[in-house]
This record gives sequence, structure tokens and C-alpha cells, in this order.
Amino acid sequence: MSFLSDFGGIALTLLGSGLAVGLSCVGSAQGTGIAGEAGAGLLSEDPSKSGKVMVLQLLPGTQGLYGLVVWFFAMIQSGIMGGGANIEIIKGFQFFAACLPMALGGWLSAVAQGRVAAASINILAKKPDDWSKGLILCGIVEFYAILSLLASMLMLLQL
Repeated sequence: MSFLSDFGGIALTLLGSGLAVGLSCVGSAQGTGIAGEAGAGLLSEDPSKSGKVMVLQLLPGTQGLYGLVVWFFAMIQSGIMGGGANIEIIKGFQFFAACLPMALGGWLSAVAQGRVAAASINILAKKPDDWSKGLILCGIVEFYAILSLLASMLMLLQL
């Protein structure tokens, strides 16, 4: 037995699930930061819009939660969370691959959604009655984060 055959599957599972939560959270931090910068500018001029700004800033943060869900399911499905995991390398690659849609989709969609949210905050600043249109635009980007979550979850549930 070698180190790779003994621990390679667990390492790949941990790497994949760690990337799912880590990259999704990095994207969420970037996206909420982008929206927050735009929101801070608007709130310095009109603090009464803080509730709507917070809703728009919050939306890119959902990807981090989706990544955490994928991490949690990977830990349960692999048996790592129960403490008795003995994962072969091929199974580790399967877990790694199952976590990739959420890792990449969560990261990139959160950043894109942050940009859309920032633009939506500009709508709120210029035409406050039309802010829901910006919310819908953010929801369209959210759809792709949900597809990433769905893809990862369906693959994890088959392992």
C-alpha cells in the first residue's frame, strides 16, 4: 500500500468539496463587494433606499451558501463527516468532478451577479420605481448558479 492509494481518494474528495465552498465564497465576497461599493455611493446620497440596496447586495452572496450545501453533501456522501471514510482514488475523482460545477459556476456567477447588482443599484438611484427590473436581471444570473448547484447535487447523490 502506498500513501496515494491510502489517502488519495480522501484528498481528492476534500479538494473538490473545498473548492466548491471556497470558490463559491470567494465569488460571493467579490460580488457582494462590487454591489456594496455601488450601494455605498447611493446611500451616501439617499439613505432611505438602504433596504432595497441591501437586497441587491445580498443576491451575489447566495452562491457561497450553495457551495456550502455541496460541501456538506460531499462530506456526508463520502463518509468523511462520519469519520469512517475509506475512499478509493477513482471514487475521489468522482467526488472531485461532482463538486466542480458548483466550484466554477458559483464563483463566476457570483462575480457576474455582483456586476448586475451594481448596475441595478444605478437603476434604483435614477428610477426608484423601476428597481424591480434590476432585481429580475439579478435573478437571471442566479438561475445559472442554481443550475450549478443542481448539477453538483445530482452527481453527488449518485455516488
